[in-house]
Amino acid sequence: MPKYLAYHIVNARLICPEAGYRAGCDIVIRDGHIADILPAGSLRKDEPDVERIDARGGIVQPGFVNTHNHSPLTIVRGMVEDRGFAPAYTPGVPQGHWLSEDETLALARLGVLELLCAGSTTVVDYYRMPQALARAAEEIGVRAQVGGRVMDADTAALAEGRFVHDPALGEATLAAALDLVESWDGRGNGRISTILAPHAPDTCSREMLTRFAELAAKTGKQVHTHLAQSVMEVEQIREREGMSPVEFLEDTGLLNEDLVAAHCIYLPDEDIQRAGGAGIAVAHAPIGNAAFGAAAPIVALRDAGARITLCTDTKSADMFEAMRYALSAARSREAGKTGRASLALNAREVFGWATSAGAKALKGHGATGTLKVGDPADLVVLDADAPNLAPVIDGFGIVVHSGSGANVRTVFCDGECLLRDGRPTRVDASEVIATAQAVADRLWARAAA
Repeated sequence: MPKYLAYHIVNARLICPEAGYRAGCDIVIRDGHIADILPAGSLRKDEPDVERIDARGGIVQPGFVNTHNHSPLTIVRGMVEDRGFAPAYTPGVPQGHWLSEDETLALARLGVLELLCAGSTTVVDYYRMPQALARAAEEIGVRAQVGGRVMDADTAALAEGRFVHDPALGEATLAAALDLVESWDGRGNGRISTILAPHAPDTCSREMLTRFAELAAKTGKQVHTHLAQSVMEVEQIREREGMSPVEFLEDTGLLNEDLVAAHCIYLPDEDIQRAGGAGIAVAHAPIGNAAFGAAAPIVALRDAGARITLCTDTKSADMFEAMRYALSAARSREAGKTGRASLALNAREVFGWATSAGAKALKGHGATGTLKVGDPADLVVLDADAPNLAPVIDGFGIVVHSGSGANVRTVFCDGECLLRDGRPTRVDASEVIATAQAVADRLWARAAA
């Protein structure tokens, strides 16, 4: 049996960041790639050994490239938003260091499944016990860049607002992260790759971040971290290092094109220029930012030279929602400064942030975020009968301004159909949900005790 089945997706409307909108298409998927894109009606209905999927005029788009997540944190979603800005810094919620390997796996399976069901085919995921994250991604079938979250600040103290250096924790989390790199790169038929993931400037010592700069130079791996995500972080680094978090990363050798930095909210103009001039990639998390009343200076970062990508950061897996939030947050931020919002940032550009820009910014994976002949077949078929996806004029406007993860019907990754008619093909969704719920019940009971 061949590694991949052949598929014909017929009667589709294509949207792609580079190629634009194209109505009336048939798509041939073979050997994991897009083999051809033809006018609708070009393909025989009785082609042997081919599965035919009729899009019925529905939109087909590239799978989303979701550049920053912590899948086990589904356990606090819907709860932490009303208590604090991030679980690690919030008392009274389950903490990552409580989780066993099996509990981490159960929650990661739920998080990755949700990402798939909402149309993400390439995800970045990092947290404690990274082997469990990699296992979840391999099982469900997505492309994943996985890292071990490394920090040498005591996690229990952190939830109480105290920064206590914990070298033993740093060594243990670093060892787990490096073991992941050694054991998981290239697994899952090449869909799993690895990253380096120090947690944040305030939770990592200067010595730890300097080691990561050396590791990145030695291994060629990208570094993913949080940056300027809270006023507390900025104040802590000012007090500890006498500089801003951006200056601190520059001083330790991490502020460069191989840095993927999430959030980037609390940046003065000089740090926007410093980060943009270094060519960093920003993992823009507009949903999570907005949950605690914040908005990143994303247009200014783009204009300064930073590469903008989009992520959901586990608050939601819905990249459609993230695209809308990105637009509205940027316009609201500008209107707050000038009294008038520009419409220069539009649906097509933000759609590109969610797909091809993410693929270009990340290293060591096979995704392109585009739909061209020869591309890996990472694509999403949207519901042709969804009232919110009609009428279609240019494709981008309706998807970004009105689309929803609930519109995702079928998902391919690397030419494999992972979601068919809204149901995953590799796992039992009911079992994944029930197992994660049982973990959450236990740990929330502990948090309440």
